[in-house]
Amino acid sequence: MKKILVIAPYPYLPFFSGGQKFIAQFLEYLSKEVDLTVISVAENDFSLAKTYKKIPLLKRSFSRYIDSSLVKKITQLVQQEKFDAVIWEHPYFAWLANRIKKKTGVKTILHTHNIEYQRFRSTGRWWWPILKVYEKWAFRKADGLFFISPEDKEFAITKWEIPKEKCFDLPFGVAIHGSPSDKPANKNIIAQRHGINSNEKIILFNGLLNYKPNLDALKIILTEINPLLLKENSFPYKIIICGKGLPDEMNELKDYADKNILYAGFVDNIETYFKAADIFLNPVLSGGGIKTKMVEAIAFGATVISTQSGAAGILKETCGEKLKLVTDGDWESFVQTVVSQKDIINKTPNSFYDNYYWNNIIHKIVFTAI
Repeated sequence: MKKILVIAPYPYLPFFSGGQKFIAQFLEYLSKEVDLTVISVAENDFSLAKTYKKIPLLKRSFSRYIDSSLVKKITQLVQQEKFDAVIWEHPYFAWLANRIKKKTGVKTILHTHNIEYQRFRSTGRWWWPILKVYEKWAFRKADGLFFISPEDKEFAITKWEIPKEKCFDLPFGVAIHGSPSDKPANKNIIAQRHGINSNEKIILFNGLLNYKPNLDALKIILTEINPLLLKENSFPYKIIICGKGLPDEMNELKDYADKNILYAGFVDNIETYFKAADIFLNPVLSGGGIKTKMVEAIAFGATVISTQSGAAGILKETCGEKLKLVTDGDWESFVQTVVSQKDIINKTPNSFYDNYYWNNIIHKIVFTAI
């Protein structure tokens, strides 16, 4: 069994965002195939990770990213434990990864969740050009790269001339391997919990709401999509908003309570909501990378209505009729696509799970890339 060290540079247990969940589940499933050790911050609740070794070596403050003492500490660990490879979550520690690689010769892999400079450029961060130079250098120095989407991998190969043989697909995965059979039961649970009538469609949106692309998408639902839906008298529905971090000034969306909007806040059982949902809204216009909530929504049987930008990164050919795409900003067409789903029932294709079931993803990565 291969021995792998992973550097996860921020708290991910428990997870509240798609990025945190990506790390948590990737490590959980990877540990079933390899002897895994993870270096991270002490702020994690490591009692939630029972299948791998944990070392809380990283500082709590942002200074951890420039902590030169990590060179000696991690070098000694790699030499003592004789790891076959080190996987670095995100490119931020590339300077450290490169120094340890020079000292030990260990195989160095970067696990990217986005092309990071593009994500920060889309959210208006002034320093994105600096990150672009650093990120490109990091890609070239690594022995291998894991990409969350085919588009990101293709960008690295064609625009930054990263050798194709160094690049591997590692999409955000799901824990189920087939279309769920308990959607009606879960719909009843959520309907009773929120007072939703049996004839009403359950429409869902979720995400970390203090993350600008998600908050912008929520505002589009409130100001563009829902006002148009309210005019569709023959389409009874309720929109449930789930997620942590809603700004205080939005007052838990109480001003929209009489407009078919229900705010559930952060929920522990988000899978129940995904299974209950008939439709998932994804009116995202920025942020980069794959929208992990879309993958989960389709896996649990909801039909996703998405902007073209919001669907970047997902293997659209595997989604069948469970993914409907609308031109960015065309909210009238977006709403008409939602309304057109009122009598349509279809299952998520098996091809979707072939590509997005975690066991399949990890098995392929371990035997081809690590």
